[in-house]
Amino acid sequence: MTAEKKPFFFFFFLKTPVRRQTGINTVSMAGSSTGRTGNQQADLSPEERGQWANKIEFLLTVAGAIIGLGNVWRFPYLCYKNGGDACTVLGKNSSSGWMSPLNASSSVMEFWRHRVLQLSSGIHHLGTVRWDLALILLLVWILIYFCIWKGVKSTGKVAVYFTATFPYVMLLILLLRGVTLPGAVNGIHYYMYPDLTRLADPQVWMDAGTQIFYSYAICLGYLSSLGSYNKYNNNCYRDSFYLCLLNSGTSFLGGFAIFSVLGHMAQEQGVDISLVAESGPGLVFIVYPQAVTLLPLPQFWAVCFFIMIILLGLDSQFVGLESIMTSVTDIFPTVLRRGFRRELLLLGICLVCYLMGLFMITEGGLYIIQLFDHYVCSGATLLFLATCQSVAIGWVYGADRFYENIEDMIGYKPWPMMKYCWLYVTPSVCIGTFIFSLVKSSPLKFNNTYMYPWWAYGLGWFLAASSLSLIPINMIYKLYMGKGTFWERLQLACTPAEDLPQPQRPSAHHYTLSSCTDREKTPDNL
Repeated sequence: MTAEKKPFFFFFFLKTPVRRQTGINTVSMAGSSTGRTGNQQADLSPEERGQWANKIEFLLTVAGAIIGLGNVWRFPYLCYKNGGDACTVLGKNSSSGWMSPLNASSSVMEFWRHRVLQLSSGIHHLGTVRWDLALILLLVWILIYFCIWKGVKSTGKVAVYFTATFPYVMLLILLLRGVTLPGAVNGIHYYMYPDLTRLADPQVWMDAGTQIFYSYAICLGYLSSLGSYNKYNNNCYRDSFYLCLLNSGTSFLGGFAIFSVLGHMAQEQGVDISLVAESGPGLVFIVYPQAVTLLPLPQFWAVCFFIMIILLGLDSQFVGLESIMTSVTDIFPTVLRRGFRRELLLLGICLVCYLMGLFMITEGGLYIIQLFDHYVCSGATLLFLATCQSVAIGWVYGADRFYENIEDMIGYKPWPMMKYCWLYVTPSVCIGTFIFSLVKSSPLKFNNTYMYPWWAYGLGWFLAASSLSLIPINMIYKLYMGKGTFWERLQLACTPAEDLPQPQRPSAHHYTLSSCTDREKTPDNL
């Protein structure tokens, strides 16, 4: 297999390009294809590349990746931002309650805004770096480095023993305390009975869709990287089902914990629940600490709560950084798997990320975090990636081929409707939502009140374009470096590589055309 015959669509969109000396294969949550390619002698052994010690380590690591701050932080504040009972529409439109002239706020909110953040008046005034937060951030990156510097074996050990399990204990305690508070039923009612008029707002659908991508780590490369360290016959179909249920259940319970306390805070302050706290990323740091103060020994539970928040962030950070390391080391295995080169590369990435993170712990850092979250980590960016990946899998690699790959791995056929989802439903939904998001998008606001300056919106779109541009740049590069006419180059680029893993029991469907281009292998020329 020559270098110019790489399937760059499928190879790039999965965001885990695995190149092992002379062979290229793709990896997914199903497992590594080591030993299944046409270049078996050139492949690295599982011991050289790394492999999960057991199934529990893999499941808990994936759970830590997809269950994190997106469930107990991002999901509740998006619900608070977009939801609500119909009777609260007046309060939302007026943006003030009867208690507003009293110029009063809770001590938790004051501590968060003026002691922890020292929040500035806007993004135009970043202020100085909060050096106490900078030291904490440095400590976090040091911890991350030493937790994953030996690959998935060290990552799995950390995930199994503590980081993926302790947050559930703390979340359950907060939930049980929250639902027993006076006024909790009002908050739960606000949570369970949303304002249906908000469904006409396209931003609500955008937030809901991107939350799915964010929460399930779709199109981020996490699952592909973690799955590549599995055995080939790992049952990815069953794992995906269980992990999705666990993810959704965690978000649902996290919402109950948040809104039960919001209902209590609204009753105590005598204001509408839609006005009791800010609806930005800081919501979780206002509501959860308020719930902690209502527990016996509040200082102890406050420490446990913030440990939970740290662990939720660390889990996702472990996997995010590991996916980058997996991609880079698989592209250059002979270079980075020698001596301590992998560890040095990881050190460099951690250092760069720490320096970039200093902008987010300035006095105006929270504005940057929301800008980054809106433009880079969600919205049109993930929808564009999802569109490209769904087209690459369904039409370039081939839905039939992909379906039979899964059957070969797990030993039975998945639900047949999945093929039609890969071919038609998923690409159509992604394309439609992507176009809709561009046409109907509204300007980002901080706390539903602060309007960013024009250059901040420009910066946000620049950050989004900087990551998305890698896809067309790589496509153009592959076409330019190919041989033959333009159409021949396009055909070759859209043809899956010959050394990709093939089912042991090939059927007639396996060699049918799966895109508009002709394949090099059909039943006629075998």
